[in-house]
Parts: sequence; structure tokens; C-alpha cells
Amino acid sequence: MLVKLRNLLDFIEARTLTLPKDSCLDRDIQFVATADLMSDLLALVISPSGKTVLVTGLANGSSLRTAEMLDIQNIIYCRNKELNEENALMATEMGINTYSTQLPMFDVIGIFYREGLKTATRHHHDS
Repeated sequence: MLVKLRNLLDFIEARTLTLPKDSCLDRDIQFVATADLMSDLLALVISPSGKTVLVTGLANGSSLRTAEMLDIQNIIYCRNKELNEENALMATEMGINTYSTQLPMFDVIGIFYREGLKTATRHHHDS
């Protein structure tokens, strides 16, 4: 199932931190990648980047660089995490949209699952 990014953000009551590419709000999202360990994402994400959103609690340069390497343009930070000024500037320069929600990661993923999103990562038995 495809869901507009703006609808997903509404479902989790996310606020915008950086928005260098507002056209992404109308993008259809089909997959969600979630982790706090960025090396897991680099090793396991196999979904098309344009249809994937990254959900994490790691609000720093590592999450931004990981998203950049995976060509993921939208990151949602959980538990009210925010980027500091330096990282917000980095996100803007990289063209990565970032958002924050007060919800914990478990709840965000549950809501996205309810809306029909699929995992962006290969399953353990596939590796």
C-alpha cells in the first residue's frame, strides 16, 4: 500500500525540523526503515529509496549520513528528539527532510504497519 508522506506525518503528529524539499510531502511511501544502529540499516535496507522513510531515535550526523548513503530523503525522529543547529544545517545542505514526533519508535512503527507500510529491510532468513 502507498501512503502520502504528509498523511503519515499527520498520523504520528510529527513536526517539521528541516524541509529543504517540500515536494517530498506528496511522495508515496511504501516502506519504513527503523533502527538506532545505523550499521544495521546500511547492511539490511533493500527497498527503493524514493518510497522509504527512516524512523530512528538517533538525532545526529550519523543518521543523516546513513540516510544520504541510502538515498533516503525523509527521517522521522522519535521521542521528541531534535537535531542541533549544526546537524540541522547539514540536513538542509544534504537535502534531507527531518521531522520529530513525541511518540516512541514502537508506536510509530505500529501506526505505519496499520497503514500498510512494509519493512525496508531484508528478513533474517534472506541474508
